[in-house]
Amino acid sequence: MRYDEVSSAAVILHEYERLKEEQLQRISTRDNLVYATLASIGAVLFGVHQVGAVDLVLLLPPGCVALGWTYLVNDEKISAVGRYVRAELAPRLARMPEVGEPVFGWETFHRSDARRRSRKLIQLAVDVLIFCVPGVVAIAVRLAAGEISFLAGLVVVAEITMVLFLVQQIVVNADLHRDGPRSAADDNAPAFASFRSGRGTQ
Repeated sequence: MRYDEVSSAAVILHEYERLKEEQLQRISTRDNLVYATLASIGAVLFGVHQVGAVDLVLLLPPGCVALGWTYLVNDEKISAVGRYVRAELAPRLARMPEVGEPVFGWETFHRSDARRRSRKLIQLAVDVLIFCVPGVVAIAVRLAAGEISFLAGLVVVAEITMVLFLVQQIVVNADLHRDGPRSAADDNAPAFASFRSGRGTQ
């Protein structure tokens, strides 16, 4: 089939489907990174217990930061797909004569929940707790363990910098706002109906 035989709406819908596939894959990867981080924390703590070398705790900060950064990159791409659908694909498709009405309502509807900000704040706290706090605790444990060599001191300084950078990036990239007020009645209304009525849009 030639390109001129395919409607523009079909092309946009195909792009939407592919983007949602990528988004789903990134969500799976992002969520698995949480479990990978918890597993790495457990492995390091087990190693410290078995070997008895407190310096091993300094493996935690770079490991958590690396996994946390990968988590953050995937999370940002997931959000970017949503923004692109809301800002580019949906308006383009809605302007077409064969469509002529709002589309992809869920992309906006799920962001208009009155409890969205509180959930995102909790998620922000959880992200910092999983990817940053273990590194801080590990550094504190090593510093409290006694004398530290010059080389180990340099490692600690570098790790503190990495952890603080990750905290800053997690906070900056937290998507805390919602797309507009939604009444209690809207919470019980079908998503597409709410979207078509104009609620929850910017």
